Amino acid sequence: MVSNIINPEFAEALRCKAMEIRDFCLDMVYPRTCLSCDALIESKDSAPKLDLGLCEDCRQQLNSIEPPFCRICGEPFSGQIDQTFLCPNCDGRRMAFDYAIAAYKAEGPLRELIHQFKYNRNLALRGILAHAITLAFQDSRLQSEDLSHWLLVPVPLHWSREMHRGFNQSWELCKQLTKQTNIPAAPLLRRSRRTPRQVRLSRNQRLENMRGVFAPSYRAWLSQIILRRRAWPNVLLIDDVLTTGATAHECARVLRTHFGVQKVVVITAARA
Repeated sequence: MVSNIINPEFAEALRCKAMEIRDFCLDMVYPRTCLSCDALIESKDSAPKLDLGLCEDCRQQLNSIEPPFCRICGEPFSGQIDQTFLCPNCDGRRMAFDYAIAAYKAEGPLRELIHQFKYNRNLALRGILAHAITLAFQDSRLQSEDLSHWLLVPVPLHWSREMHRGFNQSWELCKQLTKQTNIPAAPLLRRSRRTPRQVRLSRNQRLENMRGVFAPSYRAWLSQIILRRRAWPNVLLIDDVLTTGATAHECARVLRTHFGVQKVVVITAARA
């Protein structure tokens, strides 16, 4: 009866104010520090859509990806470009994924958070980086999609590298994204052989180096049961950073060939 009397807008405003008071009290007892520079984060610095555990100064250093950018790989460009275009690396190539999205460039504080997560095994950062990925959902191309018919799929690590690291960062991000968005996740892919690091390889070399690296996961039969129960013809391929798109291309090719996936969109926390 009371819920019918209270104006919904007033109730929402009341809830937000209560959360502000709660956060203020928590900050007084347990002051938040910036995950990048360790500076104290003041309550007035809060910015929900960009709250990556960073202080105001570090947030100002985040380089968001804005148009114009390549409509396939998402690489940003400067200058006046009023129409969709392909970058030199994508022009003339047929990529297996439809397009790639990232909210930020892999620079500054965000790059530091990703390194802490992957190489220092700071799993506490997975929720924050998953939040950074959800900002990419604001892309107009995804907003027009019914994501209830999509599936989150992580880019796999080779078993030996995953054993050494202790986890697969992409799968950890997928699990966090499922909590935040209710989009289901399934590890459909495995890495059949270990590849050398590709830091110094060109895009063509990376594409060649990744050829035949991925295959259906040994657990894929469980995922196939899930896929058959519901119509999930579309996949959000999740990784921490997109560089040239060679890894994403090969993953998408296997998803289309072995699972009949019709659409693959790559979403990462950052774009190198």
